[in-house]
Amino acid sequence: MLDIFVLNLNKRKKDIRRLITQVENCIMNTLSEYEISSFADKKNIGIWVGDKKIAAIGVKVKKWVAYHGFSINVCNDLTKYNGIIPCGIKDKGITTIKKMGYKNYNNIESIIVKKFLNIWIHNQTQL
Repeated sequence: MLDIFVLNLNKRKKDIRRLITQVENCIMNTLSEYEISSFADKKNIGIWVGDKKIAAIGVKVKKWVAYHGFSINVCNDLTKYNGIIPCGIKDKGITTIKKMGYKNYNNIESIIVKKFLNIWIHNQTQL
């Protein structure tokens, strides 16, 4: 699940670390809807479940406008990662919502939108 956004930070706090933290929170809040306990690792960017990465973040900021977004591994084929070292991290793995045993993830798009809006629109004064 790839989620792309454009946020004008000129109209919010100009704080890239805070932006990344909000993206991390959006992902973790989404995963919590599936009762998946996850965390952000400041050393290895992304969202983790144990020692496995379940979501990646990629953001570019130019003139205080943030581009790109994040991806959550929902049901992708992990065998495609066999020939590479994902994100250059050798000692950790990757996982998906499906691999964790969750089969009902058809509504993930609406959950992401809800969590995204809760962070960036409804709480705009705090950003």
